[in-house]
Order: sequence, then C-alpha cells, then structure tokens
Amino acid sequence: MSESVIPVTHFLFVGAILFCIGIALIITKRNAIVVLMGIELILNSANLNFVVFNRQYPENVQGQVFALFVIVVAAAEAAVALAIVLKVYQYFGTINLDEVKDSKKD
Repeated sequence: MSESVIPVTHFLFVGAILFCIGIALIITKRNAIVVLMGIELILNSANLNFVVFNRQYPENVQGQVFALFVIVVAAAEAAVALAIVLKVYQYFGTINLDEVKDSKKD
C-alpha cells in the first residue's frame, strides 16, 4: 500500500492563504459577522500550521495540544462575540461597524 505524502510547503501555503484572506476580511469589510469570520480564518490558519509542524516532529504532541487550545479559545471567542453582535444589533439596529461607530445613543 503506497501512502501519498503531501509536502509540508503545500500546507504552509494554504495556511498563509487562509491568514491573508482573514486579514483582508478584517480590513475591508464593515459587517461585524464577516469580521468575526476573518478572525476565525486567522485562528484556523494558525491551527493548520501547528498540526503541520507537529507532523514533522511526531514524538512531540505540543502542536496538537496548542491546536486544541486554539479551537477551545476560538469557540469561546465566537460565542462571546456573537452575543456582543446581537446586543449591538438590538441597541443600534445595525451590525455595520461604521454606522455603529458614528451613531452614539445616550
């Protein structure tokens, strides 16, 4: 049985693309949900890199432990951020970050 091995550089390239897409979403989009999706893409690119580097050194499980930690932090971050977005929508009636920034309610 032959096992196909994908080179590490391919995974790192995908991780870099995910990171760049996440940064581009955060910089260019004004919708709070899309910005959260950009943050999640950045965290997933970090996870991909952790797992890939752990594959290079399988005797250490630190990469997998860090990836699991990042998954837990990302889940908590998503829950808190979505709750904040819901409250912002209830208060301002929009989730557009520019409109929220410009409109101040007393």
